[in-house]
Formats: sequence, structure tokens, C-alpha cells
Amino acid sequence: MSASPSASPSASPSASPRPVVFIHGLWLHATSWDPWVTVFREAGYQPVAPGWPGEPPTVEAARADPEAVADVGIDDATGHFASIIDGLEQPPVIVGHSFGGLIAEKLLGEGRGAAAVAIDPAQIKGVLPLPLAQLRAGFPALGNPANRHKAVSLTAKEFRFGFGNALTPELSDELYERWTIPSPARPLFQAAAANFSMHSEAKVDTDNSTRGPLLLISGLEDHTVPDVVTRSTLKQYRSSTAVTELKQFEGRGHSLTIDAGWRDVADAVLAWLSDKGL
Repeated sequence: MSASPSASPSASPSASPRPVVFIHGLWLHATSWDPWVTVFREAGYQPVAPGWPGEPPTVEAARADPEAVADVGIDDATGHFASIIDGLEQPPVIVGHSFGGLIAEKLLGEGRGAAAVAIDPAQIKGVLPLPLAQLRAGFPALGNPANRHKAVSLTAKEFRFGFGNALTPELSDELYERWTIPSPARPLFQAAAANFSMHSEAKVDTDNSTRGPLLLISGLEDHTVPDVVTRSTLKQYRSSTAVTELKQFEGRGHSLTIDAGWRDVADAVLAWLSDKGL
């Protein structure tokens, strides 16, 4: 399901490159976007991949200091990335994975981006399906209410179920060792309670018709954000006349941004941006 990337974003020769802000989700480090950053820079964009608030600059440092990110919530992270976007020369394309996808949706709904791509995005307020696989994937954090204000790490076995279920055990373990870090549990609790909270931080302005285009991407084998959740997310945008599209990848799990097939996903995003004149 790959697509050919554009040679460069649609812009006049004198225009500055379009910024792209990559936002990772829980349990992955910002440097997991490094291959994407390289490809997008080669395609003519100006990409950055900042960490979450308090996130140390390397995987090793993040593992050594898990409490650096403890108790960071959805609005904390959204505000952090909003301040980065506000310092850019022009509205960026925002690309997020998992909870980074939810944050990308929030920022686009607030009018802060030219477009957004939400890859296996965490469920926003209004999304009702809660598959058993998703409950199991979130259990390492949600299984203990005391985790709400803590940072939580995954075991290799938990990572394999939530991220690497479409991979061989060896490949899943390799990605686990390379990219995983402790992450705040608070966003998971906020998303789980979103439909019972009037002012949930997982709420997105899905009715905004003046925002830029949005592409939702799902891996059909994803346990952490099953495809039915992403399809339900798409339905939340039914009152908006802005462009909202869904692309599905067969045989792919939650690791689709970091496993051996990441380039297929990146190329599909580049082709979509080219089609939208971005």
C-alpha cells in the first residue's frame, strides 16, 4: 500500500520550506522519528521531532530518569507542541502517532497547522468502541490507578502485544530495545474517561470546517488503536466540511512508524501532502 513521494512540496522557488512537526506517542522516544525526518528533509520540507515536556534527549537518558515525564497530561503536551509551532515561520504539517496523533488532531482543530496526519491516533472524546485488545494493550498503565501520576515502562512482552504483534518476536524485541522509554500514564487515564468528562482533555474540535486537511491512518492489525477505533474517529468529523480522509494498511500493527515497513507509510503521507498542494 505504498505510494510515491513528491519531489518537493508545492511552493514557489522563493518560498521557505514547509515545516513538519512530528509528535510521537507513549513509550517511544522522539528519535524514533529520525528516519522520517531524513526522508521529509530530502523531499523539501523542514522537519522537526521534539520530545514531550521533560523528555530527555536520548533513549538512554529517558530510561535512566523515568520521573522526568511523570504526570504529563494531554493538555500539557498539546501546549508544549503549540508553543513550538507558534515559533515557526509558517503553519506546519503536523504528523503524530498514537497519542501524538490525538495531539495532532487537537492542534489542527485549533487552527495551528496547515494539515495533519494522525497515525493510529489515540481515541478522542466521542469515540465509543473499546475492543478487548485495546484494553489489554493499555493495562500496563490502566491496571493500577496509582499509575495515574507516574511514568510507566513496558516489558518486552507487553510491547510485543501492543506494538509488535504483526512482527516476528525477534523484530519486536529489536524495536523494543532500540526505541522504548518510560511514558506518563496520565494521558491513558484521560482518554479512558473522556466520554464521562464534560471538559475532557481528549476532546477535539471535530466540527471545525475552516481547518486544514486531515489524514487518519490505521494499521489493520493494531492492538493498541484497533482499526474500528480509527474508523469511529473518522465518523466524529462528519459535521465538518474540511477534508478528512482515512488510509488503512493491511497486516500492520502499532509499530508501523518504526518497523521495516515505515517507508511505505511515509511515502503514502508524502503523496497525500502532494495531492493536497502541501
